[in-house]
Amino acid sequence: MRIAPAITERIAKFVLMMSCATAVLALIFVIGFVLAGGLMHLSWAFLTEPILDMGRAGGILPAIVGTLLMVFVAVGIAAPLGVASAIYLSEYTIEGWVTQAIRFGINCLAGVPSIIFGLFGFILFVVLLGFGWSILSGGLSLAAMILPTIIRTAEEALRSVPSQYRDVAASLGASRWQVVTKSVLPYALPGILTGIILGIGRSIEETAVVIFTAGSAVQMPKSLFDSARTMSVHFYILAREGVSNQNAYATAAVLICTILIINILAYTIMHQMMRGKRAV
Repeated sequence: MRIAPAITERIAKFVLMMSCATAVLALIFVIGFVLAGGLMHLSWAFLTEPILDMGRAGGILPAIVGTLLMVFVAVGIAAPLGVASAIYLSEYTIEGWVTQAIRFGINCLAGVPSIIFGLFGFILFVVLLGFGWSILSGGLSLAAMILPTIIRTAEEALRSVPSQYRDVAASLGASRWQVVTKSVLPYALPGILTGIILGIGRSIEETAVVIFTAGSAVQMPKSLFDSARTMSVHFYILAREGVSNQNAYATAAVLICTILIINILAYTIMHQMMRGKRAV
């Protein structure tokens, strides 16, 4: 029996709408559940005091500082390398088996479990290079973990720019680098920034890599060669060991709020830049 196209359209629309509603409601439930359990325990002292009694008392200031420093190292290394690699693959290479093999390897690395990157970072940075458990070791390991994501996202953003933009710029005598910087990058910026934001979010919430490479010291880090505890590691230890459920919820709430703030700021800056580009 043949179903009428109008009925098929209604069924498809209903299924898609319910799928979207389910995803949104699940997200709202998770965020609301964590915030409801954590916001009531948040205070200025919790954000500004050191960790005391292994997390049973005090605040999470060293964990906040450790998180920010580690993310700064990871993104500061992975973002330039990732965007540069994406530009080379998208704009300077000729399609062939070599580029296909490179993309295949990048896709494989993007699917590697984080614990593998933790073991890799421990062996290379902590042991062989002698950095020890430190922010530098953790940041370098996180950079290796988020690099494939940034490369693939940035390359797709660059490839999505219409080829006519390149052709027009080249016909006016622009060099390849001028075409990339003046005609391609400005329009690929939202997609590139999306990949970087994903890398920042994954760096903030990562636990396994950080435990293996940066340790879990509760003291305030004084340099990149000091061991540090990130907020995700602090939350993991508090929840797993049953040290303090109240502080665990509060730490999770700070984590979620931090990621939300970073996303809002990044997208606000992105839209302002794109608005200025369109105005020009």
